[in-house]
Amino acid sequence: MSLVKRKSITKRWLLNSLGIAVAVMMIVEVLALIVAWNYYNMTVRQYLVLKLENVTSDISNYSTPSGFSSEVKSIVERFDEKDRYELMALDSRGEVVLSSSGFQAAEWMQLEDYREARDSADGEYTRVIKLGSGERVMVHTMILPGPAYEYSAMRIMTSMTKVYSQMLRLGVLISAALLIVIVLMLFSGLYFIRSIVIPVRQMSEIAGKYALGDFKRRIENTGEDEIGELANTINYMASELESSDRMKNEFISSVSHELRTPLTAIKGWSETVLEMPDDPDTVTKAMRVITGETERLSNMVEELLDFSRIQDGRFTLKPESCDILAELGDAVLIYTERARSLGIELIYNEPQMLPFVYGDRARLRQVFINIIDNAVKYTNSGGRVTVEAYSGKQDIIVVVKDTGVGISEEDLPKVKTKFYKANQTRRGSGIGLAVASEIVEMHGGRLLISSKLGSGTTVTISIPVASGKKEGA
Repeated sequence: MSLVKRKSITKRWLLNSLGIAVAVMMIVEVLALIVAWNYYNMTVRQYLVLKLENVTSDISNYSTPSGFSSEVKSIVERFDEKDRYELMALDSRGEVVLSSSGFQAAEWMQLEDYREARDSADGEYTRVIKLGSGERVMVHTMILPGPAYEYSAMRIMTSMTKVYSQMLRLGVLISAALLIVIVLMLFSGLYFIRSIVIPVRQMSEIAGKYALGDFKRRIENTGEDEIGELANTINYMASELESSDRMKNEFISSVSHELRTPLTAIKGWSETVLEMPDDPDTVTKAMRVITGETERLSNMVEELLDFSRIQDGRFTLKPESCDILAELGDAVLIYTERARSLGIELIYNEPQMLPFVYGDRARLRQVFINIIDNAVKYTNSGGRVTVEAYSGKQDIIVVVKDTGVGISEEDLPKVKTKFYKANQTRRGSGIGLAVASEIVEMHGGRLLISSKLGSGTTVTISIPVASGKKEGA
């Protein structure tokens, strides 16, 4: 894992989310400045147009050249807003012949605005120009109505310094505001990313230990959000894996012990027969023990194979219409002598007749054997095991009840789990109930267990009655 180049979530967030946010805010700032610049330009132009229209409103009343020229000269010379505007009169060549400041700068003499105003439809033209001094000004030129006398056009000009200063202040203000927003987004985003990255790194580290078989560590709960829920789920998974690993080890230990016992008996009696081949009683007893222990080994191996098939999905049934009483009676008969030898009373309340079921008769007998075997196994001498069967509404009910050691409330939900043994002092692999429950469920039935520690256990098996369609099959 350490050799894999890791892509940091923080880096991805900075490049993607924050980078896009910064780009969007920069675009917004540029658009805002463009809108503000257009607004200021339009406002200044409107003032210039309005001012020039006001000062030239009376010129059109003069029809003689002398009166026209005199009025234009009077307007320019009496212009009282010289500190804010520059008013000029232009001749037919576009050159400045009069100005409100009393002098004509060389750079004012020829400007393109006169030609543009003359060629325009309304006879007006506005533009921003840069003077030789570096100052930017806005000029508005208007062609005077009537015949071209001494003065052909009027121009008004104002400095754009304040506008540029205002735009600069606005740009700085917007940039500062956006910078504050970006810093806030950065800190809040990093805090948020940190609240995700740290738990995820912890989960990754602990999950690596889980992969190596160390299930002791747990992830700290970070809250009630999705990360906290994931931490709880992983902790639950670790607990289940730890429990499963413990049950697996106990299963291996139990199976090893279960295998060792019959093998030791077989080996011991085989050596005895070799040493005393001429003693018929010893040979008979030895062969009886060897046969019994071999059968026990065979049953255990078959049970392990069944469990393996169930795990791999290869466990199949050979269903047919069968008499469930015959299979149950065989299972009871098998354990009658063993129960008597252990001082346990085995009672079978056999009904007269029950409907047929559609199932695998060998597997159903295996279920009954496992359940009765457990009942006898966990019942002490002097106890009682009761087996009964009866017909329900649409199924056959088989009840196996014992007066044995019982199962604690804590262990009861787990007894049908693979490898689980509630009582480690009794023989068995811990997979018998898991196999039995799987077989019953494959028949469409249910296997229910009720128990109380020290008061015995009751196992209830329900198998559906065979329908006409299944019997025909």
